[in-house]
Amino acid sequence: MDFSSKILENAVNEVSRLPGIGKRTALRLVLHLLKQPAENTKYLSEALLHLRNDVKTCEKCHNISDTVLCDICQNPKRNPEIVCVVEDIRDVMAIESTAQFKGLYHVLGGKISPIEGIGPQNLQIDSLINKVKQGEIKELIFALSSTMEGDTTNFYIYKQLQKFDITTSTIARGIAVGDELEYADEVTLGRSIINRIPFEQSIKS
Repeated sequence: MDFSSKILENAVNEVSRLPGIGKRTALRLVLHLLKQPAENTKYLSEALLHLRNDVKTCEKCHNISDTVLCDICQNPKRNPEIVCVVEDIRDVMAIESTAQFKGLYHVLGGKISPIEGIGPQNLQIDSLINKVKQGEIKELIFALSSTMEGDTTNFYIYKQLQKFDITTSTIARGIAVGDELEYADEVTLGRSIINRIPFEQSIKS
């Protein structure tokens, strides 16, 4: 791809670093920005800098937040005895959109994947175990994607919790094997949360 402007080329190269965006899409986005009023680009730049510099991670659930504790953890109407274990922020957003879950979350920050060099020590698993040790949690719902990595992560956590008096369940398999939660429709995902099954049963099936 030949550029008549080095500045344009640099902008396209930077935008194309974003996941899922190739050079052609990046060029289209950059040219779109050039056609917009200068203040629009300024607002976008300021929003991205604000995101990068000021966004926080909730100290309790590891969700993305504007404050030390996220709005979900601060909400007195949520049930702290039920915690839904998810991979990342996108899964929290997907489940919240169903309006079917009234407990709290724990964001692991990924899944165990030896191929990618991700082990239990790279995830927020120890902090989850510490929460369980405190005794407030009565049920953990495993809501990781139904992939080999997701199932491995679920089983690892389950084994760490066997000595504690806690119920472990997993979302019902209304979500197809291999699917990511963020791509499930709200009705299916909502029903999967409501119709969750004991984790032991999911191992046997």
